[in-house]
Formats: sequence, structure tokens, C-alpha cells
Amino acid sequence: MIHIVFYEQGGIYYGFEETGHSGFDEAGHDVVCAAVSAMTMFLINTVEVGYACDIQYAIDEKTTDVRILAASALPEYEPDEKKQFAVAGLLQSYYLQLCDMLEDYYEYLDVKCVEKPYDEVLAEQKYSE
Repeated sequence: MIHIVFYEQGGIYYGFEETGHSGFDEAGHDVVCAAVSAMTMFLINTVEVGYACDIQYAIDEKTTDVRILAASALPEYEPDEKKQFAVAGLLQSYYLQLCDMLEDYYEYLDVKCVEKPYDEVLAEQKYSE
């Protein structure tokens, strides 16, 4: 099962962690894994390249665990209101898309959201820029 925990502060999504494997099918045929992987990489590339905003992430190549923090989703870290809104909206959209996937793939996905200050999550983890 893929476990995904989203972090929010003041109702704004700013990051998430993904761990585990879906177990839906064998490697190369697992559509759940492929969907989550593709959406995750889309999100990273959109924030970093498309929006030219700060995003920190760590991808463990052995376990496929992923940790992402986008400070630019929070108004106290992103002075450009349009960019802040775009990044926060993209993260929330990813959360909502995963929740929609739960309807058909509830045995393979676990999606949660926790209220936790950005600085606290940042202090707990190691991310690369």
C-alpha cells in the first residue's frame, strides 16, 4: 500500500510524504504506482520549472519514498501572491485527485492530511533543493 501524508498549515497544503508500494500489480504493470509517480513528478517539475518557485524534495531510489516541501505555497515564504496561490492550489489538487483514486483503489492507497507547522516538518526531514 502507498501511504501518503499531506501537510497543511492554516488550511494551506505545503508538502507531503509518500512511502510504500501499492501492490496492485507487478513492476511495469502497476497502474496505481504509475499514476502516483507521474503525478508526483509533474508536481515537482511544475513548481520548480513552470512556476520558478522553491520546492525541496528527497526521492529514495531504493525504497521509492518521496518527501516534498514547497515553502512557496505559504504566504509567509512567497511574496508573489499569484505564485503562492498556484503552488498551494496544485498541492491541494493533487490531494483531491488522490482522494478520488481512493474510490477505486482503496486497498492500494492510504491518503491522510495533518495540520503541522512548516518549520516543524522541515526540522524533522532532510530535503534537497
